[in-house]
Amino acid sequence: LDFSWQQTMLRIKDPATSLPYYEEKMGMRRLHEYHFDDFSLYFLASVNSDVETPPSGTKEAEALLWRYPGTTLELTHNHGTEKEAGPVYDNGNNEPKRGFGHIAFSVPDVYEESEKLEANGVDFKKRPNEGRMKGLAFAYDPTAYWVELIQGTPKEELGPRPPYTFSQTMLRVKDPEESLRFYCDVLGMKLLCRKDFDDAGFSLFFLQHGGAAVADGAGALGELGRLPQPVLELTWNHGTEKEAGPPYHDGNSDPRGFGHIGFLCNDLQGAVDYIDACGSYGWVKRPEDGSMRNLAFAKDPDGYWVELIPRGVSFM
Repeated sequence: LDFSWQQTMLRIKDPATSLPYYEEKMGMRRLHEYHFDDFSLYFLASVNSDVETPPSGTKEAEALLWRYPGTTLELTHNHGTEKEAGPVYDNGNNEPKRGFGHIAFSVPDVYEESEKLEANGVDFKKRPNEGRMKGLAFAYDPTAYWVELIQGTPKEELGPRPPYTFSQTMLRVKDPEESLRFYCDVLGMKLLCRKDFDDAGFSLFFLQHGGAAVADGAGALGELGRLPQPVLELTWNHGTEKEAGPPYHDGNSDPRGFGHIGFLCNDLQGAVDYIDACGSYGWVKRPEDGSMRNLAFAKDPDGYWVELIPRGVSFM
């Protein structure tokens, strides 16, 4: 089935502000876009400078997107939200509806890049010299999602790599054993690194397809920042596994914001059958449901939506 993590989807209020933020400030490249009657989709990625990509919106761009070997950021614009007053979406970090936490970019120097971004009008939740966790920062994007900045590859070692590299998507999970079983045993991801912060009462699990394990120790997080593709960061707040019912919000009911993560596969129906055989996982949509027959949405153990897309699909 050859699963590969292909996207993280966030709903945005206004593409006129979100696209320049991610393309100009975070250095992402627009791989492809779709414009439907009621909504538009924009797919962005951190692409090496020596890699050419077709113009967004073309058949060639779509063909690249649905065979893309890396992970994209999918921005979903529901038409008309840009005209609404005030915040439209929730960033996933507000009680009692927490769930999705943040995305992250690795940068050559967190302190220097934070200063540059702030000088260019980016608001910060946490600067790198603030709080207990020195050396990392959290900015806000135009829809108020948290964007973490972590230490990545130094400038002199970048080569064709972009200075800013899409590096993480963080989801809070109730029971790490159940989540690891789903993402590793079922979807084929690999646990690269686990970091336990017992004094603070939480643990972090970093997953990726095909990556090499990262040695535990003080430098582990720095090693993760040098990876060329993002990791899925699962955050376990100790004790949630003992709570009754789901402790986290999937982002697809009020208040909405984060939408899903998505995986490419070689055989959509085969993937659905395989996931069914692996356990009692819920479904938002099977391939035969609705008008979009070439997509499916499973639910992970915490109820987050997981899209399944067959490689080479076309919507044009």
